[in-house]
Amino acid sequence: MSDARLELAEAFLREAVYRSRERQAASVALALRRPGGGTCGLGEKAAVELDLSPRGVELANALWPAGLDGASLERVRAVMSAWVVRQDALDRERNHHLKAMRLKHGFDRDAYPPDVRREFDAGLERVNATESLERRAAARELLGAAPG
Repeated sequence: MSDARLELAEAFLREAVYRSRERQAASVALALRRPGGGTCGLGEKAAVELDLSPRGVELANALWPAGLDGASLERVRAVMSAWVVRQDALDRERNHHLKAMRLKHGFDRDAYPPDVRREFDAGLERVNATESLERRAAARELLGAAPG
């Protein structure tokens, strides 16, 4: 499997997340209007939207120019859904790390002592590295290769 094809598959997964976040943003806006309706900015849970945006259609056409049969389509939908939920969890983990650091040390990262700045950066790097590895594995699965 070529790196270019994997990169397209990763872009497709990112697009699935963006599309789902549009739906999620609407539900967060409605939740905030309820009495006591505070959230961490992402809502209560991931919203999964499998309808493709115009960019998603472009990527799907590039990845599967002949289309998908029933089993392949179901695999793609399952991988998309699982990735949207996993991306949501990683984003929450990142947000919680940022919030904890800011509550403990303030919002001005430039004022952090070197050891605190290293802790701040290490937490973000850990989440970002996990996200990159897992997105690549999901892209392989999306394309029908064994994850890993």
